Amino acid sequence: MELGQLPLVLLLISNIYSGQTEEKTKPKVTIKPAQHVFRGETVTLRCDIFAEGVTSWQYGWYKDGSGNAFSELQEHAFSSVTEFDKGKYSCYGAETEGSRTSHRSEEVTLTVSDKAQAVLSVSPQMWLTEGDPVTLICEVYSSSTGWTFSWFTVTVSSGNSNHYDLLSDSSRGAGGNYTVSSAALKHTGVYVCRAERGKPAHDTWYSNTQLIWVTAVIVFSGVSPPVSLIVSPSRTQHFTSVSLSLSCEDQSNSTGWTVRRYRDSWRLEDCPSSVSGSQTGSTCTIRDTFTDDTGVYWCESESGEKSHPVNITVHFTYVTSVTSPDTHQIAIT
Repeated sequence: MELGQLPLVLLLISNIYSGQTEEKTKPKVTIKPAQHVFRGETVTLRCDIFAEGVTSWQYGWYKDGSGNAFSELQEHAFSSVTEFDKGKYSCYGAETEGSRTSHRSEEVTLTVSDKAQAVLSVSPQMWLTEGDPVTLICEVYSSSTGWTFSWFTVTVSSGNSNHYDLLSDSSRGAGGNYTVSSAALKHTGVYVCRAERGKPAHDTWYSNTQLIWVTAVIVFSGVSPPVSLIVSPSRTQHFTSVSLSLSCEDQSNSTGWTVRRYRDSWRLEDCPSSVSGSQTGSTCTIRDTFTDDTGVYWCESESGEKSHPVNITVHFTYVTSVTSPDTHQIAIT
């Protein structure tokens, strides 16, 4: 080594010992429970800085590239997040008792949406025979982190409003799946699910409904079913703007049977209200059919007994041409 290079080497060694050449660390931002959250949830931002020899940091939080820190805590919490809180967050650290500083972290985006929606599906199908396996699958739309699930059956209460009854074994729904390994007649019904996460818990909306129908294994005994649903006109394909009658024909002539239906619009209800029809005794009359009347219909007793279901489809009817004031050509779609 030449003599003239010695002062430079000594300066470099001095700087190393004084810490002037140590590379700055970059903090890491984490968001809990997730980067995509929903209005009203509790959200926590955390800044972690890993640097050897530093035991205490003073933190600074920044939003959307601002130069003004809005918090100096390592963890900053929103107790009830709103759409106003969405944005890009970064943090920075300075040694509490010392001169070391960090770089500013990479920005992490917090997205805040309206209340989460649970979505329910059935696998492998809704129509089952006794002994078949079936799984209800509950998911949270556009989010999959940290949710626990509850499962409910739907019943009709006064005024045709739906009532949700928590399943006693709903703990089997952990992970988003509720599985029945061997379906029984008692599993026939309409189901919904709901998810929650966080403390305090934040709930999703109730999911869409799903119908599961379990049919008994038929062993011929010569005995007729206790009740049958009689449809008049006697067909399953119907058209709009006509009258449709559905009656519960009870072999023992007992009373208390009600016509119920599950429509494609995810509604469980009794026979249509007086707006579009009426129910007298065990007979339901739809005076003016619409495509919305498409669905599954059955008779149900006060004790919960059910007839075999009937799938009814209502197609739209329209006039394609008029040949005279009294003669029309009708097309069905």
